Amino acid sequence: MLEDKDRIFTNLYGRFDRSLDGAKKRGHWDGTAGLIARGRDAIIQEVKDSGLRGRGGAGFPTGLKWSFMPKESDGRPHYLVVNADESEPGTCKDREIMRHDPHTLIEGCLIASFAMQAHACYIYLRGEYIREREALQAAIDECYDAGLLGKNAAGSGWDFDLYLHHGAGAYICGEETALIESLEGKKGMPRLKPPFPAGVGVWGCPTTVNNVESIAVVPTILRRGGSWFASFGRPNNTGTKIFAISGHVNAPCVVEESMSITLKELLERHCGGVRGGWDNLKAVIPGGSSVPLLPADLCDEAIMDFDWLREQRSGLGTAAVIVMDKSTDVIKAIWRLSKFYKHESCGQCTPCREGTGWMMRVMDRLVSGDAEPEEIDMLLDVTKQVEGHTICALGDAAAWPIQGLIRHFRDEIEDRIKAKRTGRASAVAAE
Repeated sequence: MLEDKDRIFTNLYGRFDRSLDGAKKRGHWDGTAGLIARGRDAIIQEVKDSGLRGRGGAGFPTGLKWSFMPKESDGRPHYLVVNADESEPGTCKDREIMRHDPHTLIEGCLIASFAMQAHACYIYLRGEYIREREALQAAIDECYDAGLLGKNAAGSGWDFDLYLHHGAGAYICGEETALIESLEGKKGMPRLKPPFPAGVGVWGCPTTVNNVESIAVVPTILRRGGSWFASFGRPNNTGTKIFAISGHVNAPCVVEESMSITLKELLERHCGGVRGGWDNLKAVIPGGSSVPLLPADLCDEAIMDFDWLREQRSGLGTAAVIVMDKSTDVIKAIWRLSKFYKHESCGQCTPCREGTGWMMRVMDRLVSGDAEPEEIDMLLDVTKQVEGHTICALGDAAAWPIQGLIRHFRDEIEDRIKAKRTGRASAVAAE
């Protein structure tokens, strides 16, 4: 269990003053110029030593990503873009950072931008986050007034400007290249890679796109040391992590915990346990709606980190834990996600544009029990044709929940089809 003294986000619940004065009292903006004075290479090395992996879903090593940026400028400016387009269903961790602890993010933007030789940073904010934008803009204005942003930011000798850009509510703009397209004023459609953003990003310039939480933890890592951060969790899965737990628990919450905590401890310590007791658990989606669910028997020993969940053919994703008890119609739950991905597909790739609608229509029939038994394997086959065959990961995100459903709850799907045929209404989903 993470102790309070080791928490990076000390105002996650808004109990304290979120202004610059309040942030300084909690240790932020303390000796920022000194951290920057260590130099670019030292900062990137410290982030590498910490083992920090991207907190936006993919889990790519953050320090390594930063090191891809060109060492010397070829005349093009460098940019940092912060992905605050938090649109994954079930996910609400970055919202709390921006709403209650915005200075952790702003200070992180300055330090990370210096490390990548960027004089400007753009925070791309989800379209629905109106209050979060107001809180973040107020905090940015305070920093400009106090000399922490702008010319000679925080007395570091580095000129740095920070801009907020508001999205229009498109899930696809959470994908880094679609986000860049949208930031440039175009339709939010993913780009083919390569070239990668570190070579050709926003306005054709070297760019790094990072998640809010990935950037916001950096100042604390530099103050306390990479080895301190690396002391939490299992090897290759280190640090603290914000988990957003929703669904059938007694007290849904957003909480900062140590990586590699067990799922059972996370739910029982912070959420008052599963509604109706642990034995009433049916399934858990461990990392936001795009990762395959885990059935109850796997949840008993589940470890909340990248590698353990990947070994179970699921993923930590954004660490948005969606808990389902035995009252859940799990087929209908996954159908609802299919509907979401069909709606949010940008339509650029044929497998995703056609496949998401096709999968949702088969799921329609599975929910009501009107499908043929052989359609289950046909649906699984189509998910495999979508997965890995699209420009971005939305095709995978649409396919994986269905694969998880068929892998773990095939008997329930078959029972519903049989029940519909024999006229036994009890096993059929509620309309």
